[in-house]
Amino acid sequence: MLTNRLKTNLFKPIDSSFLVVFRIGFAVIMFWEIARYWSNDWIRTFYIEPGFYFKYYGFEWVHPWAGEGMYYHFIAMGILAIFIGTGFLYRLSALLFFVAFCYLFLLDQSRYLNHFYLVILISFLLIILPANRCYSVDAKIRPALHSHTVPAWSIWILRAQFEIVYLYAGLVKINSDWLNLEPLRMWLSMRSDLPLVGQLYTQDWAIAAAAYGVILLHVVGALLLLWKRTRLAVFVIYAAFHTLNHFTFNIGIFPWMTLFGTLVFFDPDWPKQLADKISRRINPGARRFAAADNRNAIDYSSTAGNMLAQNTLMVFFGVWLMYQILFPLRHLLYPGNVSWTEEGHQFAWQMKLRDKQGFADFIVYDPASGQRWYIKPELYLTKTQTRKMAIRPDMILQFAHYLEAMWKKEYGLDNVEIRVNNYVSLNGREPAPLVNPSVDLTKIEPDLRHANWILPLQEPLKRVAQQ
Repeated sequence: MLTNRLKTNLFKPIDSSFLVVFRIGFAVIMFWEIARYWSNDWIRTFYIEPGFYFKYYGFEWVHPWAGEGMYYHFIAMGILAIFIGTGFLYRLSALLFFVAFCYLFLLDQSRYLNHFYLVILISFLLIILPANRCYSVDAKIRPALHSHTVPAWSIWILRAQFEIVYLYAGLVKINSDWLNLEPLRMWLSMRSDLPLVGQLYTQDWAIAAAAYGVILLHVVGALLLLWKRTRLAVFVIYAAFHTLNHFTFNIGIFPWMTLFGTLVFFDPDWPKQLADKISRRINPGARRFAAADNRNAIDYSSTAGNMLAQNTLMVFFGVWLMYQILFPLRHLLYPGNVSWTEEGHQFAWQMKLRDKQGFADFIVYDPASGQRWYIKPELYLTKTQTRKMAIRPDMILQFAHYLEAMWKKEYGLDNVEIRVNNYVSLNGREPAPLVNPSVDLTKIEPDLRHANWILPLQEPLKRVAQQ
């Protein structure tokens, strides 16, 4: 049966060295990111100073630690990253890191980044992956745990996860704005001062090659990673692409996370193969690294308990992959341009698709007295929060309810009306109203349905309109 054959292939033993490198690499990247937050004073800026935090729907109850608690939280995350890298109390450390990072992620919606979402997904998978079987403190302490093999699903679940990210990163760019070279043209023109490539960033032919090339790289290249003959060539192109991204755009750890993830497409024992080649270069007579001996591998299928575990894992991975494939498509359930309405934009790998500039000024009106207050959000929010809120209708609604609660608390006014004067430019278009200025936002409760108070995008792309 197909199911039995699939199960056999997924649970056969393979070399574990790829998973050791992945575990250590993930931990190093996470520790580096945590260190960046310390060195740039982002912990205080993002999680202590703000007086208001934008929440994800259903997670309004998540709040920052009091006092110096956020600093201790980052210290704990740094220690957990070290524990994961060294394989010490590995599963507990991976679980705690996952919970700690999710908590951080949920504190403020204005801090959403695709690579933070990717960190959550990978850290969750690490809880399940047997990444501490060798080259770990756990394996030293518990010799029975030690094994140079892991079940094949360990590599395939990671490959599937990164394939989904790469494919969506390309597919979402097959839209009219991107195919008309926006917003890439706008962004690259601002980096014309870069050495070597800066002049190319002002040439339409080069921008077109980049825009269409990115689609091919992610859609075709991602599939070619599964073919051994083309894998190395695609990896080299990916490496060049992510390195160029790092110097061209400020996108944090994402290039390194995805580039490092690409290594899981090579043979499971690629670290040993690489070490052998380096060793033979340095010392031609050096002893080669031994491949994992599958004859002494852990038997993953011999007992009824293992069979139950296999079936459970098969169901879990099926559900996991279905979620990863379908959830990013939820924006298709909403009308309008997702880059304009933002409905279904997050958690969908909608990366580098839009350049949005805008402002949102609020008017608080008391019908009983006829008094009006004109509110500048920057008086209550950080610069990042103000910029993000102005282009996201759901965050505009949240801030309106925050103002409503403030006026009730400070002035004892229970029935104020709040409207917004909000103009946004998408990918260089002329600014247009995003939220209906005639709607009293206090009468709208947040939910996941389409917001009919979001005005449709009617402004054409400038270059298209000129043709």
